[in-house]
Amino acid sequence: MGVADGMEPIETASADQLVSLQLVRLKDVVSRAYQKVPHYRRAFDDAGVHPDDLRQLSDISKFPFTTKQHLRDNYPFGMLAVPMDNIIRIHASSGTTGKPTVVAYTRGDIQIWSQLMARSIRAAGGRSTDKIQVAYGYGLFTGGLGAHYGGEHLGAAVIPVSGGMTERQVQIICDFQPGIIMVTPSYMLAIADEFDRQGIKASACSLRIGIFGAEPWTESMRSEIESRMGLQALDIYGLSEIMGPGVAQECIETKDGLTIWEDHFYPEIIHPDSGVPLADGEAGELVFTTLTKEGMPLIRYRTRDLTRLLPGTARTMRRMERVKGRSDDMLIVRGVNVFPSQIEAALSGEEKLAPHYVLELRRSGRLDELDVVVETRQLLGGEAGSERETLRLRAEHLIKASVGVSSRVRIVDPGAIERSQGKAKRVLDLRPKD
Repeated sequence: MGVADGMEPIETASADQLVSLQLVRLKDVVSRAYQKVPHYRRAFDDAGVHPDDLRQLSDISKFPFTTKQHLRDNYPFGMLAVPMDNIIRIHASSGTTGKPTVVAYTRGDIQIWSQLMARSIRAAGGRSTDKIQVAYGYGLFTGGLGAHYGGEHLGAAVIPVSGGMTERQVQIICDFQPGIIMVTPSYMLAIADEFDRQGIKASACSLRIGIFGAEPWTESMRSEIESRMGLQALDIYGLSEIMGPGVAQECIETKDGLTIWEDHFYPEIIHPDSGVPLADGEAGELVFTTLTKEGMPLIRYRTRDLTRLLPGTARTMRRMERVKGRSDDMLIVRGVNVFPSQIEAALSGEEKLAPHYVLELRRSGRLDELDVVVETRQLLGGEAGSERETLRLRAEHLIKASVGVSSRVRIVDPGAIERSQGKAKRVLDLRPKD
């Protein structure tokens, strides 16, 4: 049986009912982590706190943070709160910056994940009668299987294409007529480019909803996707350490930020440097405590994602603003803090430039320099040299005016920048490693 098309009672429960449920679950998970996970017993003892100190939700701020480094230090299974016999699924993040971070799920964890992904798809406008094309990657990455299980739990017909095979993605959209696609926003643009290459009008295809996540994206990219593909583009948020996709979802009624499923994840915003908790509405780093995870509960996990918490609108639960970037993705160029999403937003001010770009960090002497490589939407004809130079100067001005950093822009032809089949790689650090 699929999930009913109506909302679950908790989605419209009163604020008092939600807080009461959160407190019960928060006390339970903090106690279980202390009793079952040696890392948390040591961390709590070192910080001089005990689960009994948690009497109200705000008391969670007394407890120490969990970081990605803690997960790596306990690689692969040192953070488990249950015997390995109880684990039925293991996922892991990529290990490009060190050991991968591992997450393990009990049968109950998989059921909750499936339920929350179904809730997310439904909040985005999906129904049990839909066909859903899953173009997230399958495997150790949580995106593909998370979307897959959620779609099936909803009762929809799931088309497990996975990432890549862009020509085939277009063929399946044309032949199978799915109403929903779940994919990274940058790869959706690559699929749109393939429609154009084949001479097919993308905006006339069957898709009416796109659920996009796994990387930061901007309002200008949303507008681009919606106009080219003729669909409603909605944001989904998650991370493998907390669960995978489905931690928060933008609701189609409002499209005003992502509703956090607060019955399962307790959010905080902290100052990225000091770790001091910030009030709702203030921008900072997102921190999560899992409320119902059995296999690998996490207490105050620092996501490094930068956002702010906002009051609920379509649901009782609070919203998070679309992630603007990551504190560990921040570039410092001659004393200026720069996030890739800021550069993307600045470039969107010139309609002749496409949303395909790469940032190259170089060092000249002792000073860091930023090169921005960006594609044009169309091949430049006629006096291409002068038009290219005009666009270059325009882009450099937009970046300087918006971000406050000087850069060298290189204008390249459409298709010159390599397309990603998953998360787009936006930054190349070409500085010497000495």
